[in-house]
Amino acid sequence: MNLNQIRLLVALGETGSLSRAAERLGMTQSGASQALTALETDLGVRLATRQRRGIVLTRLGQQVLEQAHQVVDGLTSIRHLANAARGCAHGRLRLGCLPSFSATLLPGLLRVFAQQHPGIRVVAMEGTDDEVAAWLAAGRVDIGVICDPSPLRGGVTLCHDEWLAVVPSPHRWVRQGLSQVALAAVAKEPFVLATGGCSSNARTLFDSAGLALQDLQLEVRDWNSALTLVGEGLGVALVPSLHLPRQRQGWRALALETPCPRRLGLELSTSDTPAPGVQAFIDTAVEVFATSRGTTWSTSSTAHSV
Repeated sequence: MNLNQIRLLVALGETGSLSRAAERLGMTQSGASQALTALETDLGVRLATRQRRGIVLTRLGQQVLEQAHQVVDGLTSIRHLANAARGCAHGRLRLGCLPSFSATLLPGLLRVFAQQHPGIRVVAMEGTDDEVAAWLAAGRVDIGVICDPSPLRGGVTLCHDEWLAVVPSPHRWVRQGLSQVALAAVAKEPFVLATGGCSSNARTLFDSAGLALQDLQLEVRDWNSALTLVGEGLGVALVPSLHLPRQRQGWRALALETPCPRRLGLELSTSDTPAPGVQAFIDTAVEVFATSRGTTWSTSSTAHSV
């Protein structure tokens, strides 16, 4: 039995899905399956059963899950004690952040962090992921939120989502009842390009697939602007599922036949001396995203309509 297996059991209990639990912990699905099997073998009991709708914990598994939660909570408490001992109780933390992240996920994270570490003041700066990367390299920020963080630079993945094709409600694909479309088909449509402040955007997706936009109509930075333009029938767009609002006017979101996943996470400054509160912020971010069940950025959604 090890901590990764304990964390996996907690993630399984919260998501009910081996694949989502694996994503949350940065594991492959096969690795998660092997970890669960190893845990069951070590204990000599069955903790979960696999059904069509996902993983279901057995009665004993639910009892073990309660103990696993206590273990994870205890580890978090230990981390907080260690942070306080290292002088993380007070200070200022400079955070570089994508506008799309700060508008959706950052407020809740900052609220929890302020409750856990009231002596640390977070100063947030918005910029593109290229700008945030430059700030990190220059030491202008202590930690940054970017797309596809690199483990080589202290990167920590917080959540996953995937790119979806957003089309006007009267579009022929909607009339045909399609729930998935090919990226090559999207490239041929009148297109509204939105970047969300990220260098990794729809254009890079097409380039990676050896495709080219054939009818670029408009280019905007803001995701909401792109959705409004699509709703007005001015073209189609590719938008990460994280940024699709609940209130949808005049458009539908369709999955891509070949999923294009995206990661959001944290990277550290290249400074030799980390600022007070950096590790505390990372721990809080991981905790917040691990307990949010992934519903905000679920990538398994089918077509959405209004």
